[in-house]
Parts: sequence; C-alpha cells; structure tokens
Amino acid sequence: MNLEAFILGTGGMMPLPNRFLTSVLLRREGELFLFDGGEGTQVSLRRLNLRWKKISVIFVSHTHADHVTGLPGILMLSSQVDRDDPLYIIGPPRIAEYIEVNRRVLDMYINYEIIVKEITEAGIVYEGDGFHVRAFPLRHVKPCFGYVMQEDIRPGIFHPEKAESLGLPRGPLWARLQAGEVVKTPEGRDVRPEDVLGPPRSGRKFSFVTDTLAFPAIADEVTGSDLFICEGMFEKELEADAIEKKHMTAVQAAEIARAANVLKMALIHYSPRYTEYNLKQILKEAQSIFPATVLSRDRAIFPIEYID
Repeated sequence: MNLEAFILGTGGMMPLPNRFLTSVLLRREGELFLFDGGEGTQVSLRRLNLRWKKISVIFVSHTHADHVTGLPGILMLSSQVDRDDPLYIIGPPRIAEYIEVNRRVLDMYINYEIIVKEITEAGIVYEGDGFHVRAFPLRHVKPCFGYVMQEDIRPGIFHPEKAESLGLPRGPLWARLQAGEVVKTPEGRDVRPEDVLGPPRSGRKFSFVTDTLAFPAIADEVTGSDLFICEGMFEKELEADAIEKKHMTAVQAAEIARAANVLKMALIHYSPRYTEYNLKQILKEAQSIFPATVLSRDRAIFPIEYID
C-alpha cells in the first residue's frame, strides 16, 4: 500500500515566487488528506497532477491566514467535479466560522456535503481503514494543533513452509490464518496464527507540526515517525525571536526529532527573510543535531515505505 507526502508549499507569513504557503498532501492508496492549505495550494496540486476531488479530509493546524487562505479555492474547485463523498474539515475553534463566512461572503456554489469538526483537546479525530489520525495541542499565539497519522499494526510475515509442516495444505485456510483466525488441519488439529506467522510488524507513522514553541511533549506525540514534517522558521541566532513569536528554530526541531527517534525530519514553514543560501545554513544547523534532516521544497515528494 503506497503512502506518499507531497509538499505543496513551504513558506510562512507570505508567499514568494517559488515558495507558496505551508500545505502538505498525504496520499494513502489513492485517498488524499490535506494538512493546512496556504496560498498557492491549488497551483501545486495542478503542477503535481493530483486529483483534488479525492481529498477526504482537511486537517487545519490553526486559523492564521498563511495556513488557510488556500482553502476557499479548494472548496470551490471541488464543486467543479463529480463528488459524492463528504469533505471533512478538522481544526481548532473558529474553523467552522471561517468556512461558513467564506461560503456566505464569496457566495460559493457547493454541491457536496462539508462536515466541520472543531477540536479543543488531544485525541483521535479521524479513523479510516487501517489507520487513525490523532491531534494534539501546540503552543502558539492562538489555538493550534499538530497531527499524527498512524497505521495499525500489521500481521507478521507468513511462513508457508511452517503451515505445510503442520499438515495444513495450501488454500483458503492460509488466508484465514493470516487474518488472525485459528484453523484446523484435515486431521482436526488446531493451527494458530502464531504457529505460522512471524512477529507483528509496525504500520507507518506521519507527523505534521508547525507554528509552536518547542516543548518536550511534542517528542512524545511524534515518537517513531517515519516522516516528521516540522517547522524550522528561524535560525539558531534568532531563538529569542522564535520564543517571542511562539515559533521554533530548526535546531529546536532537530532536538525534538532526535528525542523522538524519528526516521526522517523534513523542515517546513520558512521565514520569507531566508534565501536559498540561508536555508542551506539552517539545514546544516539542524543536521548537526539530527543528521536525517532535509529541507522540504515546494512540490517535493516523500515516499513513506514500510521498514519491515
């Protein structure tokens, strides 16, 4: 089952010619999930040839303009295609008001159901086939949430030679064993899944954190992520500014990644003051703490593979 993260925008505060505002799309076997929707989201969707009508859920970190100004266009765009399924929008308090005001003032034509869910505390906010999404509060100047998509534990690897040695012939009973059932051999002996399966295997984990002070509980939430997308808005020298504005430096993000033992961290939400040269310097600062750090780029693609 494919799992990929598409970076639609990497900027904070204001869009630049080659750096749209923060937005990330996660594709899991054809189903799409949008995390924030800053200005320019539609452009990147088009350039990447992504089918926006397949977006099932939009997860909003907070209602600052640089994270939501792309959403009205997405809502109107979705009315131009055949859509039968509802669109879920999940975010902090006032996200419902933001959506409703835009629909009314812009006189949007919407021909599908929009279901808005406002969240105020940590917990599972969405469940799908074989995965769930958990939200947890961040520390910004207004209510803000991080999100983690976690897949369910997978069964261990099936060993057909073990099944045959226990007298279980090839066929439908093998599939039932892999599904977790106890089955019987033709002679009536029980064969349990653990008799023929290896140890359970982990699912994949994706985390999205932006616009927050650094604090230890973030590492607890994102522990073991295969891909951790985290803001790195400021260089280390501007840590005082980051604290004042309730943002993170790239070094602080790297310290969280290291504490959380993530597989890879991709920085995002860069200050518009930073040129390409500056970003490379910020990357070096982060890599000195957590070597498996990369810079997100607009329209970059990160495949998320199983590790076992």
